[in-house]
Amino acid sequence: MGDGAALVSTLTLDADWTATVTGEPLLVTPRLDFRDSQVRVGPYGSVEERERFLVDTFGSGPWLWDTPDELRFDPVSRNLVGAEFRITYWAADPEDSARVPDLPPVSPGGLRADVPEDFRLEVTEDLCLGPGDTVLTCLRDLDVLDEPLEARIGIAPDVALLVQHGTVVGWSLTDPVQYLTSGFAAPDPAPAAQATRRLFTESLNLTTSPLLDDVQHRVPSAVARLRALYEALRAQREDRHRADALLALIGDLYEEYGGR
Repeated sequence: MGDGAALVSTLTLDADWTATVTGEPLLVTPRLDFRDSQVRVGPYGSVEERERFLVDTFGSGPWLWDTPDELRFDPVSRNLVGAEFRITYWAADPEDSARVPDLPPVSPGGLRADVPEDFRLEVTEDLCLGPGDTVLTCLRDLDVLDEPLEARIGIAPDVALLVQHGTVVGWSLTDPVQYLTSGFAAPDPAPAAQATRRLFTESLNLTTSPLLDDVQHRVPSAVARLRALYEALRAQREDRHRADALLALIGDLYEEYGGR
């Protein structure tokens, strides 16, 4: 493990619920389902497989209308075996996003539950976007930025938990456009096209506040941007898997708010 993980051996996730940092991150490729605003890291490929996965594991998970972020553990080894994170619609101001520290670097490390019991992992409230949207960082709140981070624990490729005072205060996904997909489908392993990266940035802008609020209130300039993005995504010939993943949500917004 890297220095950050070595300094932090135990993480608090919910009140007194803790997990031990191991040297065994998941090897599962993350999937960014843009329409549902979720990052999935798990061995399942359908709704039915996911439901069985939840039954066969423990940790933080949905309950009735409660939909917290999810970390799932194997009941025998107590090792982390899957995760799901929800991307908040509240985008931080550029000035706040610029405060997200580059250090400490990500240290690969899995988790092992200290007790085989369920817990609750609150969803994050603020989305901070790195330059060029190359990193999505979701934080518990912006107060996290007032103090340094202790560690970034890389629990899967390009997915890290952010740690402050021994507590998980957020998570990040590096190179999110690479992992764009729809539903439970595997992402395209080929590098994302530059055109897709530009369209991803505009898609993020129009599906987070404050521009999303303008779209929903049918502000003409925002609706014009939505129409232009919709047409650009439909017209893009390369990287169709990722373009279609973006279009799944942008198309819904266009049908609701883009009419003339």
